[in-house]
Amino acid sequence: MAEVILSTKDLNKNYGKVRAVNNLNLEIKRGQVFGLLGPNGSGKTTTLGMLLGVVNPSSGSFYWFGQPGDQKEVRKRLGAILERPIFYPHLSAVQNLKIVCRIKDIDPAQIPAQLEEVGLLERKDDKFKSYSLGMKQRLAIASALLCDPELLILDEPTNGLDPQGIAGIRDLILRIAKSGKTILLASHLLSEVQKICTDFCVLRKGDLIYTGNVATDLSSGSPIEIGADDLVALEAALKEIPLVESVRNNGPTLQVMTKEGVSALEINRVLVERKIVVNHLQKVNRSLEDQFLKILEENND
Repeated sequence: MAEVILSTKDLNKNYGKVRAVNNLNLEIKRGQVFGLLGPNGSGKTTTLGMLLGVVNPSSGSFYWFGQPGDQKEVRKRLGAILERPIFYPHLSAVQNLKIVCRIKDIDPAQIPAQLEEVGLLERKDDKFKSYSLGMKQRLAIASALLCDPELLILDEPTNGLDPQGIAGIRDLILRIAKSGKTILLASHLLSEVQKICTDFCVLRKGDLIYTGNVATDLSSGSPIEIGADDLVALEAALKEIPLVESVRNNGPTLQVMTKEGVSALEINRVLVERKIVVNHLQKVNRSLEDQFLKILEENND
């Protein structure tokens, strides 16, 4: 069983009468790329702030690597970027990272390797103010990687970027994950979480309303499109199959919802046994946005 990197127990943060985070119980294991997902104001940044010691919890506790999260030695095993990257605008990438190394007591000899990792080695001597927003974000990631952290925390890493910048940061995060690092990523961009993360949770108004696995949760309960020359006969046959939960006529095809774990091939095999020949059979992959909206609707108290 994978090691638990982070666990929280009834973690709360109140701002006066407003509860920003409400009894958060969360667990992240080594090797996961975990997405903290939710609309703006859901408590994502506040949660990360508490985990990194820049925001004091109102109550509750959290543990890094099985140790109390308020220990400085534990935090040395983490790398993090909260909000927008902040560097000296008139200094180069190398000069800014040397300052980071002095502050964190890190050997500056590894700076070139980290700049190469994030694709900035050729621009290492250019001033920070000349960088695009995407390049600034990549420099921030290089800064967080200097201490060779076991877990990397990223707060809205693609926020404000153009499509090319988003793709660049996404590829970088995936490359870092493949190197063996655990990643905790907060975002409201559903499609990016789907492309990057292995697991995710959903926060809404400070409440944890869902946790799940991206691959499993997005493949389960997906509809199947089925077509045949005789749609009437096909629909009648499908409605008699116990594995089928619902059938909807979409015109040229039928949209079929099956019971949990039932594959399109199983449905086709039953139809063949009933001498129904299909000319179209396709599983419709649901997006994380579909799942996210469904989760919010189901938890709309």
